[in-house]
Amino acid sequence: MSTYLHQHLTEFIKPQTWADLGFIAVAKGPGSFTSTRIGIVTARTLAQQLDVPLFAISTLAAMAWFQVAKQAGKTEQSSLALQMPAQRSQLFSAIYQVSVENWTLTQLLPDSVMTPETWKQSLDTLTIPYQLVDVPRDLGANAVSVLELAYGHWQQGKRPHWSEALPFYGQHPV
Repeated sequence: MSTYLHQHLTEFIKPQTWADLGFIAVAKGPGSFTSTRIGIVTARTLAQQLDVPLFAISTLAAMAWFQVAKQAGKTEQSSLALQMPAQRSQLFSAIYQVSVENWTLTQLLPDSVMTPETWKQSLDTLTIPYQLVDVPRDLGANAVSVLELAYGHWQQGKRPHWSEALPFYGQHPV
């Protein structure tokens, strides 16, 4: 991907220009270390040079939003417990409260990395109903969700500075 990054960016922006961008959105992880790093560095560089806000959206939040879109109209409010395989027999996990009425996500448990046993204990202590979501490793499907969440923040008047966009690796890559 990094070999063709500039070419893909040039193709992506057409027929607009870089000056047409109001903000940039990037998935901050968890995910592949290299992909997360390249994505964050590229987005930060563009946002800095273009002087536009940069929304760093959690991959798990984007997947929760993707689930909301799939289930639109089926529930008013629910909680989603998301789990995704991590290295060293651990899981990336988070819990989000979803409000379909006003299309918002509230983080109940921040993005974390934990053992399956600790995750199970966290779920066992929940006093609210939840849907367990296994997040696939192929995260491309939630790219639109990253943009939708960023746009929602944009509409709320949020304008994060590029320097606030930091990757979430969850653990040391080595």
